[in-house]
Amino acid sequence: MHKKPCWLGALRVIANMTSTSGSLPSAGDDAVVPFQVDALDARGRAVQLSGVLDGILNRHNYPEPVAKLVAEMLVLAVILGTSLKFDGKFILQTKSDGPVELLVADFRTPDAVRAYARFDKDRLADAVAEGKDSPVELLGMGILAMTVDQGEFTQRYQGIVQLDGSSLEEVAKIYFRQSEQIPTDVRLSTAKLLERTESGEIKSSWRAGGIIAQFLPQSPERMRTPDLPGGDGDTGENNIAHDDSWIEVQALMETIAPAELVDPQVSVELLLYRLFSERGVTAYPPTKVFDKCACSRENIYGVLSGFSVEEITESIEEGKISVACEFCSTTYVFAPEEFAKSEL
Repeated sequence: MHKKPCWLGALRVIANMTSTSGSLPSAGDDAVVPFQVDALDARGRAVQLSGVLDGILNRHNYPEPVAKLVAEMLVLAVILGTSLKFDGKFILQTKSDGPVELLVADFRTPDAVRAYARFDKDRLADAVAEGKDSPVELLGMGILAMTVDQGEFTQRYQGIVQLDGSSLEEVAKIYFRQSEQIPTDVRLSTAKLLERTESGEIKSSWRAGGIIAQFLPQSPERMRTPDLPGGDGDTGENNIAHDDSWIEVQALMETIAPAELVDPQVSVELLLYRLFSERGVTAYPPTKVFDKCACSRENIYGVLSGFSVEEITESIEEGKISVACEFCSTTYVFAPEEFAKSEL
């Protein structure tokens, strides 16, 4: 359990606060805020991404429909990955038959996120021209895989759910309901904001937000389940999805407008204030996240060093070997003679 900071009492007694009593504390953008609503046996995490998201999308210069999908994947990876209670990695990946063939987003403890997409330019252009460029239509049919990797000498955990025309929100809820037996609600939103600078130029920036709430009762008469794979507790079938407390959580989550999740003037804490003030909500210290890639020249050199003579030779173009990282778009260049192969 996190130690509660001094300001959390403000959120717990929010019903007694007035608009003139001062502003709520704010974790700011690119910071995940865990929260708990004891009265409803619910807990979750919420985040608004701005600089991190903008950096990732601007590097790749994706078409807008693809950028929106990447943004949603990144938010989902962040609100799920930051729940890891060990050193490791949470990887979210789609593989489907739509114009956007592949989406990958991952969170590496304690604070690193990255993401990229692979898509067919011609099929995407056709989809946009036909007005079939919603996230669901761009993904098509396929699978969404959630992978928890605790590192070397451990076995990966992977859960897979079908992409069947549902949104990423719905797919995530289905995964937790079917695979983990945890009643879960998720809300995701993305937006491209346009601002006019003092010089009169129009500047665009990306924002995305998300919140996940899960029903995790601790009272003896209810079943307790883990909030991510690898936790303690039963994972059998149960009927807690019909509990009045969870029904209330869902009803409150349904009141969230997409604009609230991305509005710079509506902080995560303010959203929690609005949703759960009557029940009392505890917010815990935020986890800042950063745009960090795991690639390095040393890592790639290690991979290339394991190539056979034939593979090294085939990799040479114009007298050099170039390797580009799909996540951060960094290109690493090597001279063939760096690899001590007698046949080269």
